[in-house]
Amino acid sequence: MKTADLACPEILPIFPLTGVLLLPGSLLPLHIFEQRYKSLVSDALAGDRFLGMVQPLRPRADNRMDAATAAEPAVPLDPDVSRPELYSVGCAGAIEPVELLPDGRYLIFVRGVCRFRIRRELPHPAGYRRVEADYSDFLPDLETSEHTLDTRRLFDALRAFGESQRLELDLTRLAEMPAVAVLNSLAMALPFAPAEKQALLEAIDTSERHEMLISLLSMGLEPWAAGDAAVSAKPN
Repeated sequence: MKTADLACPEILPIFPLTGVLLLPGSLLPLHIFEQRYKSLVSDALAGDRFLGMVQPLRPRADNRMDAATAAEPAVPLDPDVSRPELYSVGCAGAIEPVELLPDGRYLIFVRGVCRFRIRRELPHPAGYRRVEADYSDFLPDLETSEHTLDTRRLFDALRAFGESQRLELDLTRLAEMPAVAVLNSLAMALPFAPAEKQALLEAIDTSERHEMLISLLSMGLEPWAAGDAAVSAKPN
């Protein structure tokens, strides 16, 4: 399944997860255990296999993090307080490998395809949230093109960060990966604050994201208590 061959749907079911970043071309593992999101995955698998990842603007206690200032103005959605406001930009992805466990839980991998801007939230009769997505500002995400990045500067910043945090980093595997894959992997994996994750998502292009990541590494980071969010996160 080639990213460039996929047609992104206008109507997207979404996972609102704080601190969880999906970028075009990258793979995100998710552990699906809550009933409404098992229904979402089941419905997606029976259809176009697409879903959207979006961060809540003000997360609840079960997806902890203090409210952050949006890189884009927040979209005022469902007034129900159990459905928090969302950042206006997310990323659509296609479900690839799927493992259905005996107890009904899913282990899935989502391949990032294209970022989107939320036009509006739609009714949610199935229990999970759905939005009308506008991809027009992010169409370059669908193009397959080569990117020239100075990975030396990125690795230098990563080494300096590791030393400042007293971490032993093995960069051997990263050094063997394509430059964009390295950039996206670090942006998704490192525990930056949600507002910083959102800024990385909304970067105009790969070059801007590269410079932003180097700056964030140079400033250091304060890990937030998200646990293994990318694997077993609880959506809002």
